[in-house]
Amino acid sequence: MAKEPTVAETVTEKTKETFDLFERVKEALLSEKLWFDVGLVALKILLIIVLAGLVVRLGKAVLRRVFSVRLRRPLSDRRERTLLKLLENVISYVVYFAAILAILSTFNINVAGLIAGAGVLGLAVGFGAQSLVKDVITGFFIIFEDQFSVGDYVRIGEAEGTVEEIGLRTTKIKVYTGELHIIPNGNIQEVVNSSIYNSLAIIDVRVSYETNIPKAESLIKEFLASLMGDENYEDLLAPPELLGVQALEPNHVVMRISAETAPMMHFGLARRLRMDLKQFLQENGIEIPYPKMVMVDSKPSE
Repeated sequence: MAKEPTVAETVTEKTKETFDLFERVKEALLSEKLWFDVGLVALKILLIIVLAGLVVRLGKAVLRRVFSVRLRRPLSDRRERTLLKLLENVISYVVYFAAILAILSTFNINVAGLIAGAGVLGLAVGFGAQSLVKDVITGFFIIFEDQFSVGDYVRIGEAEGTVEEIGLRTTKIKVYTGELHIIPNGNIQEVVNSSIYNSLAIIDVRVSYETNIPKAESLIKEFLASLMGDENYEDLLAPPELLGVQALEPNHVVMRISAETAPMMHFGLARRLRMDLKQFLQENGIEIPYPKMVMVDSKPSE
């Protein structure tokens, strides 16, 4: 019958195993081959990161150079600025993805297997991500057909403002009060773009029924004719036109003016024109009607 080891022998054996483990760890940590391999891997990763950054910068510089020559054509300016930003993002995504795969390969990870597995997983996810596919396809046609571009003033559904960014999946619109609307491209059904053609400012002027209409028209036409050389009205593309009497309201007569301006410049120009026209009519004795209260004493005087 074998003799069981004593407690002292067991402790001695465990202590010996512990010291052996420490010795192996010490030898591994002090091994020149280990630190050489670690340094080589770190150097490879650093070179991959630096090279990826240089490729991205070089690719973006080449794109800007190419588009700077093409942007001299004003008709393609809006579309090509949008494509430039999109292509810069595509270059960054592709290069950095390739850099990540290269870094994984330095750790002897089977990159080909990961890509094959990602392809199968992507196929499975694709069946459940039809809305994402719809967003990407719609975004491609928005850019390809030049429906709107970055910087355009558009109305999409309830969002009305300036286009901040167009991606293959979403479009970002910033309204004048500062809110940012992020809209999936697949949800865009109808777009109203106000930045393609010239804008038209509509100004309604109200005068009282006691006003001499022919005289008022003559004065307004005189005022409008003087605006083309005014530095405060540089956005005017043609002399404003007095269209005539627009409506007969219960308390006043409405006269309408139209003015063609550069795209999206009609808001500010209309405000400025109303202020200057009100001052001009007041100086020339044309009354701008406002509510008045008349007191009538029904009691006969004694």
